[in-house]
Amino acid sequence: MILIALKNYLQINHRASLIDMANHFNVAPAAMKGMLEHWIRKGKVRCLEGSRCQQGCCCPTEVAYLEIYEWIEKTS
Repeated sequence: MILIALKNYLQINHRASLIDMANHFNVAPAAMKGMLEHWIRKGKVRCLEGSRCQQGCCCPTEVAYLEIYEWIEKTS
């Protein structure tokens, strides 16, 4: 059931960070990543890894903030 909710969330938002989705669904980032793997295997989602600035002043330290997932299937 949450896989369908995740699909709908990404189709509506097109892109979202791992931490935003984990917070939205109230699950741990590792659990959310496992759910995203389902859609990645189906070719519906891809991971776009962000990068930190080199100054260390503004970027979060957790990787979950930098992993961006994108829905790549066209909706009709």
